[in-house]
Amino acid sequence: MSFHQLVSVIPIFEQVESRLSSRTFECPAGRHVLIVVRRGHVTIAAHGMEPVVCTQGFACHPRFGSYDIQVPRTKEAEYVRITYRMIPENSPWTLHGPLATLSEIKIHYMLDELIRTTEEIHPRSADEEAAQQFRKRMILERILFIFLYESHMQQEEKSSVDSIEETLSYMNEHYMLKLTLPLIARRAGMSEGHYTVLFKKRTGTTMTAYLRKLRIEKAKQMFQQTRLPAKEIALTVGFSDYFHFSRVFKQETGCSPTQYMNDVSPHFGDERS
Repeated sequence: MSFHQLVSVIPIFEQVESRLSSRTFECPAGRHVLIVVRRGHVTIAAHGMEPVVCTQGFACHPRFGSYDIQVPRTKEAEYVRITYRMIPENSPWTLHGPLATLSEIKIHYMLDELIRTTEEIHPRSADEEAAQQFRKRMILERILFIFLYESHMQQEEKSSVDSIEETLSYMNEHYMLKLTLPLIARRAGMSEGHYTVLFKKRTGTTMTAYLRKLRIEKAKQMFQQTRLPAKEIALTVGFSDYFHFSRVFKQETGCSPTQYMNDVSPHFGDERS
């Protein structure tokens, strides 16, 4: 898929709907569908295509006929389905497959505007209706452009190894934030399953175990270098629950935070506990 195709065609918006459940739908001749995941992840499958775990975007092409979107039974997910066509008719629009973006917030804002324009704004004249159609087309074009540009950028600039290394650097710098596997995998431009396999190959452990060990190492450094109370250190390194922090600390080090403080700084251990 190249930008030459986008330059030569005009996407015409037809329908938008937000869904929370699994469904199968037809992608009829002359119609294209863009799936945008807003929360969680879904699995998308079509005839002759391996199922794909989608966390951001997916372009459905009419040559594959019907598509099956599955929401995990044990997790919540929300996705938006945009149906559109291209003019001139039968133009070479080959966009299909997973799409990646670093601009999720921007895309979600545009989706809100697209849905609001479609469902809440009712034109009172032919001119207003034309303006509304033009606005929806502009929003759709912008969404397509972002997905095309940023998917291409990730393919060009990042190999799988580079992506893993970048997320490791990100985790080392932002370990105190709420980091989840879906968030980190999206940052790498991969499915959670693919990211997990590559991450373990690189580090020898899972992303969750790596982050836990990293936070405990940072806590140990703070115990050695500061007089901060143990509860404050727990919050600083990313644990909102001190009892959880204490349990994980003992699992990783073999002793409790209080014992560790007394060992490294016996002269002010009681002061900080």
